[in-house]
Amino acid sequence: MALRDPRIGEALAAIHGRLARDWDVSALAKRAGMSRTAFAVRFAELVGEPPAHYLARCRMNEAAALLEASTATIAQIAERVGYASELGFSRAFKRFIGTTPASHRRRSLLHAPRPA
Repeated sequence: MALRDPRIGEALAAIHGRLARDWDVSALAKRAGMSRTAFAVRFAELVGEPPAHYLARCRMNEAAALLEASTATIAQIAERVGYASELGFSRAFKRFIGTTPASHRRRSLLHAPRPA
């Protein structure tokens, strides 16, 4: 439903196209051609969560995938998903995922399929 809405769909495409960009509600609203308040309300109605929460969740999902599939450092992953500070990234990751980035990586390595 949200992707079909031309304005909210534009904002979603922008988020997913440049996940690391320093997005805020004002920038996304401008991208959608809406006022900040109207955008935030419409986004939450269609997506089911506020824009900032959606952006953070997308970043954390991408970070989790990178931790599982790459050898990039935690600092590199933090930067790739839009965090200037490794500490800020680690705090956000723990809040969303429930564990630290390092623990998530270790756990994914323990459960990775072994080559036959």
